[in-house]
Amino acid sequence: MSQSDLVKRQFGHRARLALSPAQVLKTDDQAHAARTMWNLLHAWWLMMPKEKRTLANADTAIRQAREDVDFLAVLPAQAAQAVLKTYFLAWRNCWDGRADAPNFKGRFRTMMSVDIPQGRDLNITRVHRRWGMVNIPKVGRVRFRWTKDLPVGKRAGAENRITGARLVKDALGWHIAFRVQTLEAKPEPHQGPEVGIDVGVAVPLALSDGETYEHGDWLTGKEKTRLLHLEQRAAQRKRHSSSGKRTSRRLHRTYDRIAGLRAKAKRRALDWQHKTTTHIARTYGTVVVEALTITNMVKSAKGTVEEPGKNVAQKSGLNRSISGEAWGRTVTMLAYKTAQYGGTLHKVPAPGTSLRCSACGFTTPGSRESQDVFVCKNLDCGWSGNADHNAARNVLHLYRMGLALIPAAGRAVVRRVKRVKPAAAR
Repeated sequence: MSQSDLVKRQFGHRARLALSPAQVLKTDDQAHAARTMWNLLHAWWLMMPKEKRTLANADTAIRQAREDVDFLAVLPAQAAQAVLKTYFLAWRNCWDGRADAPNFKGRFRTMMSVDIPQGRDLNITRVHRRWGMVNIPKVGRVRFRWTKDLPVGKRAGAENRITGARLVKDALGWHIAFRVQTLEAKPEPHQGPEVGIDVGVAVPLALSDGETYEHGDWLTGKEKTRLLHLEQRAAQRKRHSSSGKRTSRRLHRTYDRIAGLRAKAKRRALDWQHKTTTHIARTYGTVVVEALTITNMVKSAKGTVEEPGKNVAQKSGLNRSISGEAWGRTVTMLAYKTAQYGGTLHKVPAPGTSLRCSACGFTTPGSRESQDVFVCKNLDCGWSGNADHNAARNVLHLYRMGLALIPAAGRAVVRRVKRVKPAAAR
């Protein structure tokens, strides 16, 4: 196989860590030290004149801080350098208009994390089918859940290796996110069929060929009852707390239990999204979705004092449902998975796809009789069927007409794109 037939792939893999209580304390201390290092860098940045805000001066400042403050010494030197690089990268993203300006990181509102920049420090070994071992600097050897074959041992090389990792703590405990680099064979063009996808709330994913992907509630009945009880308890304790004083430990423990249940629901949602998008990417060669501006769709309906909004509670519930489905994350997964399997992902304009008849192409008032039924009011047509599948067929039809969105100069514009048929269809 020639070098031109290979493609470099970089991806992340997250695994659960099995830390002992002593190791949890050490990792927590490192995370708090990393957060403190960030805050010290931010204070130094605000105090320094513009001409002295250089990477060399900042490096000298953090080295001096590690010597003066014993608490910062628990953070490995390479992890401290990673905090410095991340901070300067945050300012670069701000200047380029990709993010807001960096700010101080609070103790309770910041995700605890520690970076391990060098992959050679990890020394990963596989113990057996379900568990592996990884070395964490200044913590020791730690077991992690082995759910994916990683390039370690004989499989590792200059092109197939783990370049680093990051320790991340959420409501379910500590996890490690490996940065993996591999050299794989370039995928052959996918010969599967074309499909249009309509996303929704009642039906999460409806395909133009009549297939649907649905899911149940992310929490069981007992877990929902438990979550409601914890939220009521937190509201009661917050109502009786004194204003201006520190939040009680009981209230923090209640918040942690609420966060644990919500993190469990999110993990189940991510699992469903990964399995669903992988199946779609393997089955279809061309996937077409709507270009939705989700931030505009979930705006509040409260309005202003002069012009108050209508149906505010109903709109708030709809916004929560839209955010819970995470349509943008689904499209992101489809984008890199279709490319991995040799397929392509295209976006088409969203207006009118749910109101247009996929049989005759006319848009007539009142055709969308209910949430799931579409009946064309055109007297020469009269087609009726599932509303979600009708919208998915319209999405695919826009692509076949060549109306695909191509990003240009930071915005999306409609251009006619030449449609290439799969070899099987020629």
